[in-house]
Amino acid sequence: MPDPLSFWLIILVIAGILLVARLIAGLLRTMILRGLPPLIARLQGWMRRVYGVPHVIELLRLRAPGPTQWVSQRFATDRFTGLPLTLFVLLAAYLVSLGSDLAEHVIEHEEIMHLDEHINRALSVVRDPHILAVVGKITHLADVVTLVAVTVVASAFLWADRRMHFLPGLWLAVIGSQTITYIGKYAIDRARPEFLTFASAATPSFPSGHATGAMAVYGFIAYAILREIDRPAVRFELAFWAGALIATIAASRLVLSVHFASDVAAGLIVGGFWLLAAFALTEYWREIVHRRHA
Repeated sequence: MPDPLSFWLIILVIAGILLVARLIAGLLRTMILRGLPPLIARLQGWMRRVYGVPHVIELLRLRAPGPTQWVSQRFATDRFTGLPLTLFVLLAAYLVSLGSDLAEHVIEHEEIMHLDEHINRALSVVRDPHILAVVGKITHLADVVTLVAVTVVASAFLWADRRMHFLPGLWLAVIGSQTITYIGKYAIDRARPEFLTFASAATPSFPSGHATGAMAVYGFIAYAILREIDRPAVRFELAFWAGALIATIAASRLVLSVHFASDVAAGLIVGGFWLLAAFALTEYWREIVHRRHA
């Protein structure tokens, strides 16, 4: 295996990656905000001219009023149970499909195992003792005990701030993600990679519980904070750096050689699914609370 790079060179590379990622995310945000509304308007105009969409919709309402109304409600933009929930369901279904395919490859195909082992060996260049000491502290941010403590503290703050409708979503993300993770671990029963550092673990490898927990817990806490912030730029920064924290915790499991890359990817997928479920539950309750006070 190649010798580790120097500590400061690794730090410089990591800082460069974060800076480039931030610049790319900012450019994508600007492109979407500026380009998406005109694109949607042009697409709607083109569909009206070419296909006569209003005429078709009116014809469908006459022929099949029930199904047409149901479909139109799924695309309504004035309520969460319309288009937002539809997009959430589609994205959640995609994550389920992605996770199922990844689990199938881990169980049945040797190619992904070879790729995982290659990535694990390649990461030896960043296993400088000083880096490992820092990474070891980062990975503890997603230990089960830490996540439970963070969740309890976050719950207390939400309760004190009279935002109790966030609590079911937070605990759904935590309990759901951890339950599926440990079911997956013992159902697939994948062996851990060779422990090449001071870190070790007793449970099976697939999926990564740290990656799952980081995505579910820190992702929801970031959402709970930015949901009450009106300034788009601040919300973007919070979302980006929360994502950077989650990615750093996930990467720490690879650097410490306690997980394969596919374990971490699966953990992020599982955490992402339950995070979406938590978002949906919270937005639904927010809508109910808003209607009651309207």
